[in-house]
Amino acid sequence: MDRYLGMLGLCARAGRLITGEKACVQAIRTGSAFAALLDGAASENAVKALTRACENHGVPLVRTAPCALGNAIGKPERMAAAVTDARMAARIIELSTVE
Repeated sequence: MDRYLGMLGLCARAGRLITGEKACVQAIRTGSAFAALLDGAASENAVKALTRACENHGVPLVRTAPCALGNAIGKPERMAAAVTDARMAARIIELSTVE
């Protein structure tokens, strides 16, 4: 497993993760999300909605391999997640660019 996905699981256990497309877009728009993650198997509409929200609000977007996001957080059906802790988000972004 990629190290940033392990960090994502830690965020979920710490309560610093929002999951689900609509909840993530809302968190991005309100400024409570510091990073967003999108699964490679997400629908075209979900990709479009999250990408647009991230671009408009300056939130970094990390794409994962298909089915990796949900498995990392223990919810296999989830295709989108947003990190609500600035330091955790910075570490996830750092680890995702290294790998």
